[in-house]
Amino acid sequence: MNSNWFKLVMKATGIQYGRNLLLKGMPVIFNKRGASLTIGENCVIKSSFLSNLVGLYSRTIIVTRTPGAKIKIGDQVGISGSTIYARKSIQIGDRTCIGGNCKILDNDFHPVEMEKRNELLQEKAPDSGHKAEWIGARPIVIGKDCFIGCNTILLKGTVLGDRCVVGAGAVVCGVFEDDCVIAGNPAKVIKKLKG
Repeated sequence: MNSNWFKLVMKATGIQYGRNLLLKGMPVIFNKRGASLTIGENCVIKSSFLSNLVGLYSRTIIVTRTPGAKIKIGDQVGISGSTIYARKSIQIGDRTCIGGNCKILDNDFHPVEMEKRNELLQEKAPDSGHKAEWIGARPIVIGKDCFIGCNTILLKGTVLGDRCVVGAGAVVCGVFEDDCVIAGNPAKVIKKLKG
């Protein structure tokens, strides 16, 4: 499927995108009915193995999973072979670069309690009804001009201020001010940049 055809499919499924969206390879982009998925202008989404020499493990995946979920990607954002998966809300600021193989997940995918997990496994439609609330979810906000290093994981409730840098392989959860360098597992501020 070429990128122009894929863009028509995106429009038909309610995905809004700005001018000059560049797709290198075919991403997986899905917007649940009743959710909102917006991609800004001049964005680049890389999904083919050689489109980023860090070595991409998979295509970029951008998914709203539940009605009411929101993903808003700003202008001039670059994404490489990463997963952005929202049950609540994920917001990515202008000019942010998301390195190869990152995971940005505003939810736990499964309940923490074993009994609830087992009950959901037996459901035919686990996202229907009140049981979907068993899966913990909190919004993620990523500021403008951030750089997210390869192989990082941003967990639910994460807030990154503007101009933050996240080191490769970090596991991030929490609220971080503008102009921080964040690294480690669990990630913490290792340096403040001059604002």
